[in-house]
Amino acid sequence: MAFGGFNDNKQPAPMADINVTPMVDVMLVLLVIFIITAPLFTHAIKLDLPAAQSAPAPTEPSTISLSINGEGAIFWNNDPITQDALNSRLIVAAKQQPQPQLQLRADKGTRYEVIAQVMAAAQTNGLTKLGFVTDIPTSAPPTSSQAK
Repeated sequence: MAFGGFNDNKQPAPMADINVTPMVDVMLVLLVIFIITAPLFTHAIKLDLPAAQSAPAPTEPSTISLSINGEGAIFWNNDPITQDALNSRLIVAAKQQPQPQLQLRADKGTRYEVIAQVMAAAQTNGLTKLGFVTDIPTSAPPTSSQAK
C-alpha cells in the first residue's frame, strides 16, 4: 500500500521521516511557561509564624530486676537485699515518674509463698507495673521469630 499519490503504476516507498513539529511546539510552550514562572520562585514571602511548644517526649521507664533464688533470698538488680530494705526501695521506686517496671525472676524451686509476698509488697507500696521473666527451654526447637 503506497501513500502520497494516485499513480498506481509507480509504487513509491512509504514516507519514513519523523515529524518533529509537534515536539518543537510543545518544547516552545514549556519554555514560555518556565520563563514566565521563574521570577516567581525568587521572591520570598515574609510570614510571622506562630510559636508553638509541645510537651517533652516521654522518657522510657527504667526496669528493676528482682530475683528470688531457690532458698528464698531476694536480689535487687543482682544485689542481695532483706525484706525490710525491699519495702523501703519499693516505696522509693513507686514515687518515681515514670514508674519503673518491676521484672520478677524466680527460681523453679522457689516456694510460691515467697513470690506472693514479694508481689504483695510491690502492690502495697504502689508499684503497678510487674512482669515475670522466664527462660526459653533449650530443648525446644526455635520458632520462626527466634531463627532470624
